[in-house]
Amino acid sequence: QVQLMESGGDSVLAGGSLRLSCAVNGDTGKSNCVIWFRQVSGMSREMIASIATDSENTYYADFAKGRFTISQDGAKRTTFLEMNRLKPGDTAMYYCATGGRWSDSYGRCNGFGYMGQGTQVTVSS
Repeated sequence: QVQLMESGGDSVLAGGSLRLSCAVNGDTGKSNCVIWFRQVSGMSREMIASIATDSENTYYADFAKGRFTISQDGAKRTTFLEMNRLKPGDTAMYYCATGGRWSDSYGRCNGFGYMGQGTQVTVSS
């Protein structure tokens, strides 16, 4: 059974930084991708960034470029999302997901099968 555990969410002031972590436990099979999403209650889930765990290729949504950085630890079992210059609009529940494969054609992960419970990020002005 695959389990993902996000941590690091907090309440911060605008302009601050947070580092979220995603620990993956269990056998993910042939998956070589981890994705970070965020979702505001009542709104659609939004993809932030993804990383290929073998090549470390990365993909970022436009809003994340320059402010957010996705990375992983040496064991490739924990993925991080470094978030800088946070804005009130970044307030959301943040989730990580895995189970898919990196697509060189699209330059991003092509899906997922497992998702964590999320960690709340609140940014106040």
